[in-house]
Amino acid sequence: MALVRCDYFSDVLEMGTSMTVLLPQATSAQIGVSGSTPQTGGRRHGAPVLYLLHGLSDDATAWTRYTSIERYVEPLGLAVVMPQVARSFYLDQAHGGRYWEHLSQEVPAVAESFFRLSARRDDTFVAGLSMGGYGAMKWALHQPERFAAAASLSGALDLARRQASGALRPDLADAAVGDRQVAGSDDDLLALLERQVAASHDLPALYVGCGTDDELVSESRSFLDAADRLGVPVTRELDRGAHDWAFWDERIQHVLDWLPLER
Repeated sequence: MALVRCDYFSDVLEMGTSMTVLLPQATSAQIGVSGSTPQTGGRRHGAPVLYLLHGLSDDATAWTRYTSIERYVEPLGLAVVMPQVARSFYLDQAHGGRYWEHLSQEVPAVAESFFRLSARRDDTFVAGLSMGGYGAMKWALHQPERFAAAASLSGALDLARRQASGALRPDLADAAVGDRQVAGSDDDLLALLERQVAASHDLPALYVGCGTDDELVSESRSFLDAADRLGVPVTRELDRGAHDWAFWDERIQHVLDWLPLER
C-alpha cells in the first residue's frame, strides 16, 4: 500500500490541516505481505474507502502509529482516509472551527479530488474510536445516503447525557457547544436516530463495539437500547476490554471483517 501524509488548506477552517491516507497498491514482489491486493486502478469507480476517525487526544496519524491498520486493509483493496479535527468532537464549535462542516462536506470532496476513490454508497464506510465513534455515527445518521456501513469503537455516543452530567470537561464543553443544549438537537445521536427512523430513511449497517471495562460502555448501551426500541438492527460486541489501543487494534479487524465489501 501507499501511505500518504496530505497537508492541504481548508477553506472551511480557514487554515492548513492534514489527513493521512492509505491507498491500495497491487504488488508481486513485496516481502512479508500477502501480495493479494486487488488491482483497484482498473475499477471504474475508484477504490472503496473507509473514513477512519480519531479520538479526543489523537490526530490524523494515530491509527497508523498505534495499530496495524495498513497491514489489515492491504488484502482488501480498501483506501483509508484519516482526517484531523483536533478536540472538536466533530462539531461546528460554538467557539472555534466549523469541524462538522469540514468533516462531512470538505474532507470527502478534497480526498476525492486528490485520490482515485469511489463515491458510490456501496463502496463508502466510516468508523472511529471514542470521540471518533461519536463522529462516525453522527456522520452516518446525518448522511445515510453516503455510507453503506458505520462503526463505533468505544464511542462517546450519548453527548446529551455527557453535557447534562458534566462529564464533558468544562473547557471542551464551552468550546464545542457553548450554551447550546445537545438534547434533542442534531448533535444528539439518540434523538437523531429516532428522527431518521420516523422519516423512513434507509440507514447504513451499524456496528457498536466497546469493552465492558470501559467507562463509556454505558453510552454504547444507551445507543443500543434506543436502536432496539426503534427496531434498528445493530451488530454489537460488548465484552472484556478497556479504553485503549490494544482493544482498538483488535476490534478494527472485526470491523473490517464485518464491512460489506466486495471481496
